Amino acid sequence: MKEVILKAGGMLLLMAVLCGIVYTAVLTGVGQVLFPYQANGSVIEVDGKTYGSELLGQQFTSPGHMWGRVMNLDVNSFTDENGEPVMYATASNLSPASPEYEALVAERVEALHAADPDMADVPIPADLVTCSGSGLDPAISPEAAEYQVHRIAQARGISEDDVRQVIQACTKGRVLGFLGEPTVNVLKVNLMLDGILETP
Repeated sequence: MKEVILKAGGMLLLMAVLCGIVYTAVLTGVGQVLFPYQANGSVIEVDGKTYGSELLGQQFTSPGHMWGRVMNLDVNSFTDENGEPVMYATASNLSPASPEYEALVAERVEALHAADPDMADVPIPADLVTCSGSGLDPAISPEAAEYQVHRIAQARGISEDDVRQVIQACTKGRVLGFLGEPTVNVLKVNLMLDGILETP
């Protein structure tokens, strides 16, 4: 029995070292060498200043910026060491059939119409008025981006073609040409519009 326990304990220790330390270290090293940008969070940094991650949504509400998906934000639950509220987003558990969900969608529709009354008769893409599963989706559909072209161009005093050129530069196609849907990264669009990132 003692021999069995020693062998089992030795195997447990060996597997813990191999799977918990060696495997993790190798994958971390490979990631840092071959994919350093992705392994470190796909953070957009320009001239030493960090503007966010390509993988996490940010809230934009000014007329001259592209708006992303609705974010389920909370600023009341947590505070930092200075007592300032910490904003974070979580997934929503509201049913699409609930009055609360309907009110949130109606509120976003009203905000979009108020920001650009000229588009009041144009159908609004669903992803502009609904929250994603994570509440932090960084991208919208090309249709949702196109819906905002007129407002952004008007607010910035530039041509709609200039806005579309930026959107095209930030559009990612389907994986392998057939998986998923094309998406537009909202943060990158806004950084290019602001001149922080160069437009290719």
